[in-house]
Amino acid sequence: MILTIVIVYTGCGSEPEEATRITNEEPVVEEPAEEAPEVVEEEPAENMDKVITSVSDPWPPFVDPDSPTLGMSLEIVSAAFAVEGYEVKHEIIPWARAEEGVKEGIYDILPNVWYTDARAELLLYGDEYAVNEVKFIKLKGDPFEYDGLASLKGKTVGIARGYGYGDEFVNSPDFTRDESDGLMQNIGKLMEGRVDLTLEDQIVASATINNADPAKLDEIEFTEKGLGASNLHIASGLANPRSKEIIDAYNKGLKVIKENGVYEEILSKYGIK
Repeated sequence: MILTIVIVYTGCGSEPEEATRITNEEPVVEEPAEEAPEVVEEEPAENMDKVITSVSDPWPPFVDPDSPTLGMSLEIVSAAFAVEGYEVKHEIIPWARAEEGVKEGIYDILPNVWYTDARAELLLYGDEYAVNEVKFIKLKGDPFEYDGLASLKGKTVGIARGYGYGDEFVNSPDFTRDESDGLMQNIGKLMEGRVDLTLEDQIVASATINNADPAKLDEIEFTEKGLGASNLHIASGLANPRSKEIIDAYNKGLKVIKENGVYEEILSKYGIK
């Protein structure tokens, strides 16, 4: 409330009389002008639907975080999706977490995965785009030669956690499978005598060891015969509501780049025919 003093004059030359009047006027407080809310431009929903999230571990030359194209697999997969207007965004994480994340629908695709019956219960596969020749790796001078699963009897084989080696290999009781996080850990165990053998696609193994520790290439060798050839696919989790859309788009795009020569151009860059 404001107390106002009013001076009342009764006439010319007379002494002023003071009177008080209490008013009900409230003080006027000027409020600051409201600032306009910041406008955040969100990516349109239709654009978000055209982004494919991809995850895997390093697997050169197929998935290579040191390459501008991220490796042969990502180059082929990205080109196929681009035909249908999709953009692939890839993240490097451990393989076991990548596979689980795609199965749960957290991520959209694994760009480089082998088929197994167990995986097919939770993954929808796209058409194959390459073939891997998985061979056993042994110390140089070791006379062992692979000749079917029976030839592994009594041996300890280093395997990578989460990789798909085929149901017969995984379930065989004739030998021991010793898990590690990746190839270089298994190579270390091989050098230390903790495993008798390990295995990997020969192209991948050569590239990985050469990048990590080239001297070790002189200490190991590959068996003549391999575990077998495995087709390389992309796959999306059946838990992902977009899985069919994603795989259909990829298959259509892959067919196009195989017809227009882009696919062959990519393979030739990596010395693969």
